[in-house]
Amino acid sequence: MSLEIRPVSAADHAAWLPLWQGYQRFYKTEIAEATSAITWRRFLDPAEPMHAALAWDGDRAVGLVHFIYHRSCWTLGDYCYLQDLYVQEGQRGGGIGRGLIEHVYARARADGASRVHWLTHETNTDAMQLYDRIADRSGFLQYRKLL
Repeated sequence: MSLEIRPVSAADHAAWLPLWQGYQRFYKTEIAEATSAITWRRFLDPAEPMHAALAWDGDRAVGLVHFIYHRSCWTLGDYCYLQDLYVQEGQRGGGIGRGLIEHVYARARADGASRVHWLTHETNTDAMQLYDRIADRSGFLQYRKLL
């Protein structure tokens, strides 16, 4: 496998969309097509704090990562929230997920961010084996209220 990770371009939509849909199936959720379309446009807008990259094995996209910069009251540099990470089934366990996370680390560092952080579901134990090796658990629990 010759893995290359690069930011998405307008020409990558057809490669990105099946991975995005696979991510939704993995988490047993459906995101409205209109929301996905706006999300894609945000990735391409340089004024937006939202970014995406794809992992390529030759001419085939095998993984995605989405990340968002946001301000913090605790630091001068922005935080980088790694919102979505997905590696195609059958491709997992070969370093693609780690490569995508390291891509975000490098981008965030270059952009002056102070921290990269993310959430995962408590049942995502396979991914947590990787996360425990390359990041620190904060000890915080997430609370949310849908509006």
